Amino acid sequence: MSKIVAFLMLALFSAQDARAQTPERVTFPSQDGKTTLVGYLFLPRTHTGRVPAVVMMHGRAGPYSSRANRIYDASTLSKRHKAWGELWAAQGYVALLVDGFGPRGYPAGFPRHSYDNRPEELNEVTVRPLDAYGALAWLRTRSDVDGARIGLQGWSNGGSATLAAMAAGSGFAPAPPKGFAAALAFYPACGLKGAFAAGYRPYAPVHVFMGTADEEVSPKRCETFVASSRQHGGDIAISLYPGATHGFDDPGAKRQKVEANAEATEDAIAKAAQFFASKLRG
Repeated sequence: MSKIVAFLMLALFSAQDARAQTPERVTFPSQDGKTTLVGYLFLPRTHTGRVPAVVMMHGRAGPYSSRANRIYDASTLSKRHKAWGELWAAQGYVALLVDGFGPRGYPAGFPRHSYDNRPEELNEVTVRPLDAYGALAWLRTRSDVDGARIGLQGWSNGGSATLAAMAAGSGFAPAPPKGFAAALAFYPACGLKGAFAAGYRPYAPVHVFMGTADEEVSPKRCETFVASSRQHGGDIAISLYPGATHGFDDPGAKRQKVEANAEATEDAIAKAAQFFASKLRG
């Protein structure tokens, strides 16, 4: 294991890491024109000038821990979101985790098998991408962020929102170079409500990560989705991990005691870090 991967693994799994900071709570408008979003800002320890940034989009369970007990703030963010936020900050990025559910009245998110019962105002294809672009616009107002080097990362439902947000020619995606510079989508549902049945092509590079034993979304559908996009000239790739499940990068013991998940996490961290380093740092 390389030194950088070892460091990233430590950041991801050390819940009591002394280097961890409590992220700053911020607010900013969604580009839906009516919602004030909540965000959690992870900052590098030291930096000079403008640095790259990452917008992070949570999945169906929301950004908070299942043990939040109705306290929804920086202290109750899930381990996965805190770990990835700290990981990017440790790498010198400004990272912004977007809470798109809480401001709309659903801070605890949704359980599994609830897909058909979720409200339209949380639609991951037509609404949540507008939250991502609201975060992008807000980051570009900061004097410490290089607005041309901002990436997007999403998990599960947020991964689907990431794919939709990156679609070329969509109504909400600004033309390059005004959009995101690159994106990471972890175990998204690639059906995307049929919105891209005629073809999908991202306007900037995208990398998808998924386990073949995913119990919530279809790895085969995503593999086909990526292959079809590549045939149409899409700059998109997929890493498929044999035996890894949905949420394989969750630092909790339940996921990480599965050997395939632990192996997938190590590889995905290394590839994600390398991907953003090449696309956002140039």
